[in-house]
Formats: sequence, structure tokens, C-alpha cells
Amino acid sequence: MQNKNTLKGLLAVSAVAAMFATVGVHAQTAAVSQTPSQTGTSSTPGKQNTSGKTTREGTIDNTNSTGMENRSKQAGAAGMTNKNATSSMGASGAGQSAAGTATGAKLSTGDAKILKDMAMANMAEVEGGKLAQSKSQSSEVKAFAQQMIDDHTANLNEVKALAQARGVTLPTEPDAKHKAMAAKLEKMSGDAFDKAYMKQAGVQDHKAVHAKLMAASKKAKDPEVKALVDKTEPVVAQHLKSAEQMPMAKAGTTSGK
Repeated sequence: MQNKNTLKGLLAVSAVAAMFATVGVHAQTAAVSQTPSQTGTSSTPGKQNTSGKTTREGTIDNTNSTGMENRSKQAGAAGMTNKNATSSMGASGAGQSAAGTATGAKLSTGDAKILKDMAMANMAEVEGGKLAQSKSQSSEVKAFAQQMIDDHTANLNEVKALAQARGVTLPTEPDAKHKAMAAKLEKMSGDAFDKAYMKQAGVQDHKAVHAKLMAASKKAKDPEVKALVDKTEPVVAQHLKSAEQMPMAKAGTTSGK
């Protein structure tokens, strides 16, 4: 019995010892498994925080420095572009405004008279040319008359355009002198008409108009008026030269019969 009791006691002690040993192993295993986790908690998160902070700071720095610098440059470039465009438009607008003011400026009395005289001369030559086209029997006179119609109609349109832009009212029909000449020519025919037309409308009128244009070029104050006068003068000079070379102009007129 005693031996049995002793054996039971030894078995109980062994069981207890084995249990404590098992608990110790589990405790050690748990400690070992927890050590990396704790280490990771104390060091790794720290590193993550530091790394994350560095990364975030880097991102913030990039946004605040490089990013904002780029945006600042873009905004500055756009501003300069807009400024230059505004300045350019302003200069262009000012130029257009000045041109408009110059174009619409009222002409002096002398310059207005120049335009009126040019209109009168053009109308007289156009009407004379049309009359010659219907009454003349000479191909040379008709050719000259057609040139008068074409050239003086074109010049009259230019005079009208400038006069309208500058507020000048032009005459709408030839003056009394040219009306009287037209009435006289209406009664003529054949060679008598050709000689009278070429001498009066071809030579005398062009001499008078050319002299007025030469004087107007010196007197004109407005640059546009002067430019038109200077453009017209050589055309009238050419007409005069052509008229003087016509045989019937040299022969003179008859008594008007």
C-alpha cells in the first residue's frame, strides 16, 4: 500500500511538473512571437511614421515649391500674354481711332472747292464724250470720247467717295459754261462737230483742268485730297497730249454750221 501511495505521489508530481513545463513552453513561445510584433510596433511604425512624414513632407514641399512655382510661371506667362494682347489691341484701336478721326475730319473751304472743281470737270468730260459717241463720224474722235468717258467716270467715283467720307456736297450737273458748250455742240454734225469737240472739250478744257490741278497740288492741305489731285494730274496731261495730236483739233473749228 505504501508503495502504491508513493507511486501515486510520484505520478502526481510528475503530472504537475509536466503541466508547468507545458505552460512555460507556451509562455516562452508567446513571448517569442510577441517580441517581433512589439518590436514592429515600437520601431516599424516609427519608421513608417518617419517615412510617411518624410513622404508627406516631400509631397507638401513639391506642391508648395515646384508645383506652385510652375503655376506661378504659367500664371505669369498668361498674364504677360494677356497684357501684350491688350496693349496690342489698345495700340491697334488707337490707330484705327486716329485713322477714323482723320478720315472723318472736315475739309477746309479750299480743299472742298478742289473736290467740287474736280467733280465738275469730270462730269463735263463724261457728258461731252457721250455726245461725241452719238454725233461724231470719226473713229478717232469716238475712241478719244470713249477714253474720256471711262477715265473721267472712274475719277469722278473717287472724288465722290472722298467727298462723301469728308462731308462735302458735290455739284450734280455741269456748270452753265459747259451746258452752253453742250447746247452748241448739239447743233453741229460731221467734221464741224469733230473739230469743235476736239478743240473745246479735248484741248481747251483739259488745259484749264490741268492748270487747276497743278495749282491744287500746291494748295491742298489735306493729304487725301492732295493724293487724289496728284493721281489725277498725269491722266489729264495724257488726255491733253492726245487731243493736241488729233488733226481736227489742229485745224480749228468752223463757224459752227
